[in-house]
Amino acid sequence: MRAPTVTELLNHPTIQQALEQAWVDSLPSDPVPRHEEGGWIYMDTTTGETAVRRADSGGQAMIDLTRPLAIAGSVVVGKFHTHPNPTAEGWNPGPSEADRRTDALHGVPDLIRADDGIHVSGPESRRGGLGGGAGYPS
Repeated sequence: MRAPTVTELLNHPTIQQALEQAWVDSLPSDPVPRHEEGGWIYMDTTTGETAVRRADSGGQAMIDLTRPLAIAGSVVVGKFHTHPNPTAEGWNPGPSEADRRTDALHGVPDLIRADDGIHVSGPESRRGGLGGGAGYPS
């Protein structure tokens, strides 16, 4: 068994649904309560099953994904979040410099849903494979 690639994560129905629900929940059409939503993507190391857990809501242009929840028998293989601020207002829909730095440290793909589609940051798959502890790889 191996860690899924970005393409495999993007094509997984559970992850697609989680990205779209996070997008809706981030209230992209309402400028006052608009905020980032996101969470973590897990893989059960015995069955290969994929699961998603949501993080607490973030702010207008930030979310804290630094401490993934622990799920017995599973490892973090990715994370996701929204960029709900519109490109029409001058916001960057893709990964910010802070996203890129954090994603390099965390060592898992980061799927970012924005008004122009999905952007990706971080490695192609979990750094070091499925080993290295249940959270982010060291």
